[in-house]
Amino acid sequence: MSVFEQINQTSSQAVDKGEEFLKKSHEYYRLKIFQQLTSSVSLLVKAVVVGAFVLVGLLFLAISAAIGIGKALDSVSLGYLIVGAIFILISVLFYMFRSKINNKVIASLSKTFFD
Repeated sequence: MSVFEQINQTSSQAVDKGEEFLKKSHEYYRLKIFQQLTSSVSLLVKAVVVGAFVLVGLLFLAISAAIGIGKALDSVSLGYLIVGAIFILISVLFYMFRSKINNKVIASLSKTFFD
């Protein structure tokens, strides 16, 4: 066998191995994208369901707190005003610390996506 035939055979094998590598890489990335997509959708659905129940719970707690504070102060409207002010204060605090919250969320999600 001549040197040129050996080089031709070796280069053909290299091309075959390269094509096989590309096919396997393509399959791997398709599976990885599917995994990330299902993980994201699952996380989103869980967040929406839990968030809905928490929101309803907070609504009932806020109404009952407003009524209780209103009865204690002999003014139901003042009770609602105080509870509203508490929610506004909590919202302002969340707004002030939004960058720290974002960093924690990003760090948590990066563990999920990049592992």
